[in-house]
Formats: sequence, C-alpha cells, structure tokens
Amino acid sequence: MDRLETKRIGIFLAVAFGWAYLVAVAMYALGGLANATVWFGFLNSYTVLAAVLYMPAPTLAHLFTRWVTGEGWQDLQLTANFRQGWKYWLIAWAGSAVLLLVGGALFFALYPQYFDPEMTAIMEVLISQAPETAEVPPLVIVLAQGFSALTLGLLINSIFTFGEEFGWRAYLQQKLMPLGVRPAMVLMGIIWGLWHAPLIAMGHNYGLEYPGAPWSGIAMMCWMTFGLSTFWGWAVARGGSVWPAVIGHAVVNGLAGITVFWVQGEPSTLLGPLVPGFIGAMGFGLAAVVLLLRPQWWKVKGE
Repeated sequence: MDRLETKRIGIFLAVAFGWAYLVAVAMYALGGLANATVWFGFLNSYTVLAAVLYMPAPTLAHLFTRWVTGEGWQDLQLTANFRQGWKYWLIAWAGSAVLLLVGGALFFALYPQYFDPEMTAIMEVLISQAPETAEVPPLVIVLAQGFSALTLGLLINSIFTFGEEFGWRAYLQQKLMPLGVRPAMVLMGIIWGLWHAPLIAMGHNYGLEYPGAPWSGIAMMCWMTFGLSTFWGWAVARGGSVWPAVIGHAVVNGLAGITVFWVQGEPSTLLGPLVPGFIGAMGFGLAAVVLLLRPQWWKVKGE
C-alpha cells in the first residue's frame, strides 16, 4: 500500500475549506441567499461569489498544495486520454443524466401524490412569462431543456465544475486512495458534503424551513456527494483523466431542476425529487454501492 501523504492532504483541506468558508462569510454579509445584494441592477452577489470564488476553492487548494510542498506538476490528470478512456466520458455524461432521473422517478413512485403528469404548475409559470409557450406541448419543453443541458449547457457548466473537480477528483481522491477504495470514497463524500455546509446553512438546495435545519440538510448533502463522488471517482480512476467528472458534474448541474417539471404540492426538500434529496440521490447512491462492492473494477494503486 502506498504511503498516505497526510501533510499534503492537510494543506489541501485547510485551503479548500478555509478559502471557501471565508467566501461564505462574505456571501452572508451581503445578504446570503435569501437577501442577496444586487450589483449593477442584475448581478446577484450570492450567485457571483459562489461561481467565481467559492467553487474554485478545491482547484486553488490543489495548485497551492503542489507549489508549497514542492510536489511538482506530474499526474495532473488533465490529459484527455480520450482514445483509451472515451467510454468513461460517455458513461459520466449519459450515466449522470440517467441516475438523476432514476432518483426522481423513484421519488414519484414512492410519493405519487406529488406527481403531476400534466406539469401544470411549471406550465403556468412558463405561460405567465412567455404566453406563446401555451401552444407548446409540455413534453417538448422538457426535451428541449434536457437537450440544452446535455449540449450547450454542458460546455458552459463545465467551466465552473472544473473548479471543483480538478481539486476533488484530480488531487484529493488520489491522495486518499492508499486507504483503499471504500474508505477513500466514503471520506470523499463526507468531505465534499461538509465543504458545502455554509451554503446549506444559507438555504441552498433545501431552503431554511425543514426539520433539523441546517444539520439534516448537511447530512443529506453528504449522502448525495457520496454517490456522486463514487460514480465520478470511478470514471476518473478508470479513464485516467479528470474530464469525465467535469462532464458528469456539469450534466447534473444543468439537469438538476428538471424533475420539478412534474411536481405538484410541496414535497420535502430532504427527500426529493431533486437530486440533493435522500431519494432523489438514490440513483447515484445505488450505483456507488455497486461500485464499492466490486473494488476490482477500480484501476488504482493500493487496492
């Protein structure tokens, strides 16, 4: 088993959490999520700081750790390695969409009272904003949303998801692998989930009024990040490149709200149908369990 590089792991975590949490303090001072400051009449301080300063914290931690410890710049996992790893790009792209929809479908199967096949609520909103959409079948709107998220939206979202994945999957995952695949992936999920804690406390994903807030929301975030980390971590390990994770993360960010189209009533944000909910994340959770039951499927050292 390779040696666990505790010093580098410690520095990485201190920077990734320290920088992100400092940015969160600024976000909170500017009104948080609920009362965010508006700049220039249209820029939301919460969204801007989250995208520009919070999300890149793992990448900053990655680069800083390599520099300050003299680690060098080998094995950055930036090479596409597409000829050998293209199938893992495809799995991360299509699989992330499928697993997200599996979680939503499972939620509606367990709680059919929240399922509206006519998509009445969302159509009313769309028609109020653009009356011409009244003539468009709801399914066409859903398909257009999905197509956009998987194509042009993918390119745009990848710019931002790279900031996280180049830190989590391209660096921290490799440093934790001497523990073995299973402990490493559990730790990855917990660490990544706790990194989101200030955002959850400000109402991100779950709002502010739910049982056990914000701790139950943070716990649900850790469940979701465990599933995502394991699925994308496997694709990165097998593909030898960080790009499958960047793509998969971009797909989830782009499609995250699509199951809302079928919602009626007010389901618990802790459960679903969105992917941060316990049931909403079940597709990724089940995939993670299967992958961890088959450690031989991981092409990594120390296993």
